[in-house]
Amino acid sequence: MKIDRMIGILSILLQKGKVTAPYLAERFEVSRRTINRDIEALCMAGIPLQTSQGPKGGISIMDGYRIPYTSLTSLEMQAILAGLRSLDSVSGTGRYTQLMEKLSPGASFLAGGPNILIDLSSWYKESLSPKIELIHQAIEKSRKISFTYYAPKGESFRTIEPYILVFQWASWYVWGWCSSRQDFRLFKLNRIADLKTGEAFEKRQVPLPDFSLERVFPSSYFVKALIQPKYKWRLIEEYGPDSFTEQPDGNLLFEFYFPDQKGIVRWIISFGGGAELLEPAELRQQIADFAETIYKRYQNRK
Repeated sequence: MKIDRMIGILSILLQKGKVTAPYLAERFEVSRRTINRDIEALCMAGIPLQTSQGPKGGISIMDGYRIPYTSLTSLEMQAILAGLRSLDSVSGTGRYTQLMEKLSPGASFLAGGPNILIDLSSWYKESLSPKIELIHQAIEKSRKISFTYYAPKGESFRTIEPYILVFQWASWYVWGWCSSRQDFRLFKLNRIADLKTGEAFEKRQVPLPDFSLERVFPSSYFVKALIQPKYKWRLIEEYGPDSFTEQPDGNLLFEFYFPDQKGIVRWIISFGGGAELLEPAELRQQIADFAETIYKRYQNRK
């Protein structure tokens, strides 16, 4: 919708200071002509936008301007502020609190207080916020970052050109060009240690990460399992109410696709004795072997 795009343009201008029309066109997946019309509409609405030419030119808001509350409805402003509060939940600078003050002059506009609260900090705020701030500064200044990365396949040292901070699947990631892989890669911030900034780099064309289910979680293995009724809440939370059917004895017949065999085994084991894997049948022996190993380990300690 046009109003959503115009609010988005304002938000970007307030955060970045100055951007180009091609950047906005690519960001919102519209033509430059559409962006130019949006800019004209914002100017007609009383937002003093200015444009400049040349290598460092672009579109910006005049210094010192505060958006009047009449430009946006209460619901629109509340939606913007909810997003800004969510960013402040992981920022250690108070940058977004200051931005909220620019967006909402006067407490009367927000009478009743916030009705949407979003906390993006997870359980690791103390270690996460400094990483986000350092990476954010590195992206703004086009400086490489290096770190030790801990992954299921092992530990490695990486140097990347950071481009985008991503919040996805309830975790934070950085998307950048990895020098060792010579390709774009996604790195989970909670697996990063010894983070440091390095030399400057020249920005390259950046494809957006593909978060489609087919790409991230390919449907490779069909799983059928019987789950005890007390875990119904978990199936609904993780896979939705259509992932199982209730059986006459009260047990839940779960049917879903998983991307890998190890994930299936770990998932079944996480229920303790509350789940029985029916398919794939070849993994039943792996679960039995795991249970026997655990039994022997603790049996020997009596």
